[in-house]
Amino acid sequence: MPGTIDFYFDFSSPYGYFASLGVDALAARHGRTAVWRPILLGVVFKSTGQSPLLNQPLRGPYARHDLERTARRLGVPYRLPEPFPVNAMAASRAFYWLRDRDPAAALAFARRIFAAVFVDGRDIGPPAAVIDLAGVEGLAAALEDPAVKDRLRREVEAAMERGVFGSPTIAVDGEPFWGFDRFADVERWLATGGW
Repeated sequence: MPGTIDFYFDFSSPYGYFASLGVDALAARHGRTAVWRPILLGVVFKSTGQSPLLNQPLRGPYARHDLERTARRLGVPYRLPEPFPVNAMAASRAFYWLRDRDPAAALAFARRIFAAVFVDGRDIGPPAAVIDLAGVEGLAAALEDPAVKDRLRREVEAAMERGVFGSPTIAVDGEPFWGFDRFADVERWLATGGW
């Protein structure tokens, strides 16, 4: 869709959280709209053979340090929840169900989920926590609906088919940029039309 960029993320991704705080403004500066697309890194990792970043030797301790440093640089609240990573399946299903009904409500919900995880340190794995954060009728049944489950599966598969393997990934006119540290490249690409 012209005028959009795709924002792929996992609700369990700290760098996805940081990206969520600025992706809409980044898109708007270039006359675009960000289309938020939650994925499940656990499914992706089964395909790539990766493990959660913070669980990896050497990289994990560095990433923990970098996340704290990034939050300080951005001047935003940040707290790594325990246990970590959190299960984002129910939140991701809820997002797509909400988006099909009210895109603005889905976006507000996504922001509440990220804040619950990385500001309040809440566990969003239990469906009850997600239902509470959504505050809408019918969500409890929707989370168990095979069509809703299938929708999330299709979204994750489609992301992987597009080459998405991490969170966040921004796709601009089909050009992927992986990582929060690539936001400057995304900005320049949007400003110049690419290189």
